[in-house]
Amino acid sequence: QVQLVESGGDLVQPGGSLRLSCAASGISIGVNDMAWYRQAPRKQRALVAVISSRGSTIYVDSVKGRFTISRDNANNAVYLQMNSLKPEDTAVYYCNTVPPFKAGSPESDVWGQGTQVTVSS
Repeated sequence: QVQLVESGGDLVQPGGSLRLSCAASGISIGVNDMAWYRQAPRKQRALVAVISSRGSTIYVDSVKGRFTISRDNANNAVYLQMNSLKPEDTAVYYCNTVPPFKAGSPESDVWGQGTQVTVSS
């Protein structure tokens, strides 16, 4: 059974930093492309950053130069270092595979509980 547990979210002032963590079980992140997604209030969940199984990274334009995705294969964990945070970064952040892991019958996406990031003064 796949479980994704995100943590590290908090209330932070604009310009601040946070480091999100994702602990995965039931899946080996080392052989999967992994990503951080986020869902802002009244918006659909969207891809933020990807790290491939080979270690290459991709970011959406809005976070380039501010966010860094990384992976610890030994601990089966994925991280997102977020710097220079802006109010528009406020969202619930999730980690998952790319595309999102599916399970069940009928199949549906498997998501963790996410971690809330709020950027506000």
